[in-house]
Amino acid sequence: MDAELVRSWVEGWVVSRGAAPPVVEPWGFTVDVGLSGHVTRHVLTDADESLVRKLTETVTAPGTWLKVFLPPQTVAPWVAPGWRFDDDGFLMTAPLRPTAAEAPDGYQVRTWTRGGVTRVLVLTRDGAFAARGQVAVPGPGHTAVFDQIETSVAHRRKGLGSLVMRALTNAVAAGSSAAVLGASAEGRALYEFLGWRTHGPLTSLVREVPAQMP
Repeated sequence: MDAELVRSWVEGWVVSRGAAPPVVEPWGFTVDVGLSGHVTRHVLTDADESLVRKLTETVTAPGTWLKVFLPPQTVAPWVAPGWRFDDDGFLMTAPLRPTAAEAPDGYQVRTWTRGGVTRVLVLTRDGAFAARGQVAVPGPGHTAVFDQIETSVAHRRKGLGSLVMRALTNAVAAGSSAAVLGASAEGRALYEFLGWRTHGPLTSLVREVPAQMP
Protein backbone atom coordinates (compact mmCIF):
# COMPACT_ATOMS: atom_id res chain seq x y z
CA MET A 1 0.00 0.00 0.00
CA ASP A 2 1.21 3.51 -0.81
CA ALA A 3 2.92 4.86 2.32
CA GLU A 4 1.79 8.47 1.85
CA LEU A 5 -1.81 7.41 1.36
CA VAL A 6 -1.69 5.40 4.59
CA ARG A 7 -0.08 8.33 6.41
CA SER A 8 -2.85 10.66 5.22
CA TRP A 9 -5.52 8.23 6.40
CA VAL A 10 -3.89 7.75 9.82
CA GLU A 11 -3.29 11.47 10.40
CA GLY A 12 -6.90 12.34 9.59
CA TRP A 13 -8.34 9.38 11.49
CA VAL A 14 -6.66 10.40 14.76
CA VAL A 15 -8.13 13.89 14.42
CA SER A 16 -11.56 12.47 13.66
CA ARG A 17 -11.51 10.14 16.68
CA GLY A 18 -9.61 12.40 19.12
CA ALA A 19 -6.85 9.80 19.40
CA ALA A 20 -3.20 10.40 20.27
CA PRO A 21 -0.81 11.55 17.54
CA PRO A 22 0.50 8.57 15.55
CA VAL A 23 3.92 7.19 16.45
CA VAL A 24 6.03 6.24 13.43
CA GLU A 25 7.26 2.65 13.49
CA PRO A 26 9.61 0.82 11.08
CA TRP A 27 6.56 -0.99 9.71
CA GLY A 28 3.91 1.75 9.94
CA PHE A 29 2.19 3.58 12.80
CA THR A 30 1.01 3.03 16.37
CA VAL A 31 -1.94 5.03 17.68
CA ASP A 32 -3.24 5.16 21.26
CA VAL A 33 -7.03 5.32 20.99
CA GLY A 34 -7.92 4.94 24.66
CA LEU A 35 -11.19 3.00 24.50
CA SER A 36 -11.82 -0.19 26.47
CA GLY A 37 -12.35 -2.25 23.33
CA HIS A 38 -9.93 -0.28 21.20
CA VAL A 39 -6.97 0.67 23.37
CA THR A 40 -4.25 0.85 20.72
CA ARG A 41 -4.04 0.23 17.00
CA HIS A 42 -1.05 -0.73 14.88
CA VAL A 43 -1.31 0.19 11.20
CA LEU A 44 1.00 -2.00 9.12
CA THR A 45 1.90 -0.15 5.92
CA ASP A 46 3.89 -3.05 4.45
CA ALA A 47 2.81 -6.22 6.21
CA ASP A 48 4.24 -9.63 5.45
CA GLU A 49 4.08 -13.06 7.07
CA SER A 50 7.05 -12.46 9.36
CA LEU A 51 5.69 -9.18 10.73
CA VAL A 52 2.13 -10.42 11.27
CA ARG A 53 3.36 -13.55 13.03
CA LYS A 54 5.68 -11.53 15.26
CA LEU A 55 3.08 -8.95 16.29
CA THR A 56 0.24 -11.39 16.85
CA GLU A 57 2.52 -13.62 18.95
CA THR A 58 4.05 -10.83 21.07
CA VAL A 59 1.16 -8.36 21.48
CA THR A 60 -1.10 -9.71 24.22
CA ALA A 61 -3.02 -6.64 25.48
CA PRO A 62 -6.78 -7.08 24.93
CA GLY A 63 -8.30 -4.34 22.81
CA THR A 64 -5.28 -3.98 20.55
CA TRP A 65 -6.10 -3.71 16.85
CA LEU A 66 -3.98 -4.45 13.80
CA LYS A 67 -4.77 -2.88 10.43
CA VAL A 68 -3.27 -4.79 7.50
CA PHE A 69 -3.54 -3.90 3.81
CA LEU A 70 -3.88 -7.48 2.62
CA PRO A 71 -6.90 -9.76 2.07
CA PRO A 72 -8.06 -11.64 5.19
CA GLN A 73 -7.56 -15.01 3.47
CA THR A 74 -3.90 -14.12 2.95
CA VAL A 75 -3.40 -12.99 6.55
CA ALA A 76 -5.36 -15.76 8.30
CA PRO A 77 -2.65 -18.49 8.24
CA TRP A 78 -0.14 -16.09 9.84
CA VAL A 79 -2.24 -15.07 12.87
CA ALA A 80 -1.48 -16.47 16.32
CA PRO A 81 -4.33 -17.72 18.57
CA GLY A 82 -6.20 -15.10 20.56
CA TRP A 83 -7.05 -12.76 17.68
CA ARG A 84 -10.30 -12.38 15.77
CA PHE A 85 -11.02 -10.81 12.41
CA ASP A 86 -13.31 -7.79 12.34
CA ASP A 87 -15.45 -6.92 9.31
CA ASP A 88 -13.69 -6.82 5.94
CA GLY A 89 -12.76 -3.35 4.76
CA PHE A 90 -11.17 -1.37 1.93
CA LEU A 91 -9.08 1.78 1.65
CA MET A 92 -10.69 4.17 -0.84
CA THR A 93 -9.94 7.62 -2.27
CA ALA A 94 -11.73 10.30 -4.25
CA PRO A 95 -11.19 13.83 -5.54
CA LEU A 96 -13.39 16.39 -3.78
CA ARG A 97 -15.83 18.31 -5.94
CA PRO A 98 -18.75 20.30 -4.48
CA THR A 99 -22.16 19.02 -5.52
CA ALA A 100 -25.83 19.50 -4.67
CA ALA A 101 -26.88 18.04 -1.31
CA GLU A 102 -30.61 18.46 -0.89
CA ALA A 103 -32.39 16.57 1.89
CA PRO A 104 -35.37 14.43 0.81
CA ASP A 105 -38.81 15.42 2.03
CA GLY A 106 -39.26 14.61 5.69
CA TYR A 107 -35.59 15.05 6.63
CA GLN A 108 -33.41 17.88 7.87
CA VAL A 109 -29.61 18.27 7.87
CA ARG A 110 -27.44 19.84 10.54
CA THR A 111 -23.73 20.53 10.04
CA TRP A 112 -21.14 21.82 12.49
CA THR A 113 -17.36 21.95 12.84
CA ARG A 114 -15.25 21.70 15.98
CA GLY A 115 -11.61 20.81 16.55
CA GLY A 116 -10.89 20.15 12.90
CA VAL A 117 -13.83 17.75 12.51
CA THR A 118 -16.97 18.55 10.53
CA ARG A 119 -20.05 16.51 11.35
CA VAL A 120 -23.24 16.06 9.38
CA LEU A 121 -26.39 14.82 11.11
CA VAL A 122 -29.59 13.88 9.28
CA LEU A 123 -32.77 13.87 11.35
CA THR A 124 -36.39 13.14 10.59
CA ARG A 125 -38.87 15.97 10.73
CA ASP A 126 -39.66 15.07 14.36
CA GLY A 127 -35.97 14.89 15.35
CA ALA A 128 -35.25 11.14 15.22
CA PHE A 129 -31.80 9.97 14.10
CA ALA A 130 -31.58 8.96 10.43
CA ALA A 131 -27.94 9.22 9.31
CA ARG A 132 -24.60 10.77 10.18
CA GLY A 133 -20.97 11.11 9.18
CA GLN A 134 -17.86 13.16 9.85
CA VAL A 135 -14.74 14.34 8.08
CA ALA A 136 -11.40 15.50 9.47
CA VAL A 137 -8.80 17.69 7.76
CA PRO A 138 -5.54 17.72 9.77
CA GLY A 139 -4.40 21.01 8.22
CA PRO A 140 -4.75 23.35 5.21
CA GLY A 141 -4.33 21.44 1.98
CA HIS A 142 -4.21 18.07 3.72
CA THR A 143 -6.20 15.05 2.57
CA ALA A 144 -9.69 14.92 4.08
CA VAL A 145 -10.52 11.73 5.96
CA PHE A 146 -14.17 10.67 5.92
CA ASP A 147 -15.22 8.60 8.92
CA GLN A 148 -18.12 6.93 10.74
CA ILE A 149 -20.66 7.16 7.93
CA GLU A 150 -23.83 5.56 9.24
CA THR A 151 -27.49 5.28 8.25
CA SER A 152 -30.19 3.96 10.56
CA VAL A 153 -31.63 0.64 9.39
CA ALA A 154 -35.10 2.19 9.32
CA HIS A 155 -33.99 4.92 6.91
CA ARG A 156 -31.80 3.07 4.41
CA ARG A 157 -32.30 3.10 0.63
CA LYS A 158 -33.55 6.67 0.74
CA GLY A 159 -30.39 8.40 -0.44
CA LEU A 160 -29.32 9.53 3.02
CA GLY A 161 -25.85 7.99 2.80
CA SER A 162 -25.23 9.90 -0.42
CA LEU A 163 -26.64 13.03 1.19
CA VAL A 164 -24.20 12.75 4.11
CA MET A 165 -21.22 12.19 1.80
CA ARG A 166 -22.12 15.13 -0.41
CA ALA A 167 -22.73 17.44 2.55
CA LEU A 168 -19.37 16.48 4.05
CA THR A 169 -17.66 17.02 0.69
CA ASN A 170 -19.20 20.48 0.33
CA ALA A 171 -18.06 21.38 3.85
CA VAL A 172 -14.35 20.70 3.20
CA ALA A 173 -13.83 20.91 -0.58
CA ALA A 174 -12.67 24.54 -0.38
CA GLY A 175 -9.68 23.53 1.76
CA SER A 176 -8.88 20.05 0.50
CA SER A 177 -8.87 18.52 -2.98
CA ALA A 178 -8.60 14.81 -2.09
CA ALA A 179 -10.19 12.41 0.38
CA VAL A 180 -9.60 8.96 1.81
CA LEU A 181 -11.65 6.58 3.95
CA GLY A 182 -11.66 3.08 5.35
CA ALA A 183 -14.83 1.52 3.95
CA SER A 184 -16.77 -1.49 5.13
CA ALA A 185 -17.78 -4.11 2.58
CA GLU A 186 -21.35 -2.84 2.89
CA GLY A 187 -20.41 0.81 2.39
CA ARG A 188 -18.08 0.20 -0.55
CA ALA A 189 -20.90 0.06 -3.12
CA LEU A 190 -22.20 3.47 -2.03
CA TYR A 191 -18.77 5.07 -2.24
CA GLU A 192 -18.06 3.56 -5.66
CA PHE A 193 -21.41 4.93 -6.86
CA LEU A 194 -20.24 8.37 -5.71
CA GLY A 195 -16.98 8.09 -7.62
CA TRP A 196 -14.60 6.72 -4.97
CA ARG A 197 -11.85 4.31 -6.03
CA THR A 198 -10.72 1.23 -4.10
CA HIS A 199 -6.96 1.05 -3.51
CA GLY A 200 -6.89 -2.28 -1.72
CA PRO A 201 -8.16 -4.41 1.14
CA LEU A 202 -8.08 -3.24 4.75
CA THR A 203 -8.14 -6.20 7.13
CA SER A 204 -8.75 -5.65 10.86
CA LEU A 205 -7.58 -7.95 13.65
CA VAL A 206 -8.54 -7.54 17.31
CA ARG A 207 -6.78 -9.06 20.32
CA GLU A 208 -9.49 -10.68 22.41
CA VAL A 209 -9.76 -11.02 26.18
CA PRO A 210 -8.26 -14.38 27.17
CA ALA A 211 -10.79 -17.04 28.13
CA GLN A 212 -11.10 -17.57 31.88
CA MET A 213 -10.08 -20.91 33.31
CA PRO A 214 -13.04 -22.88 34.80
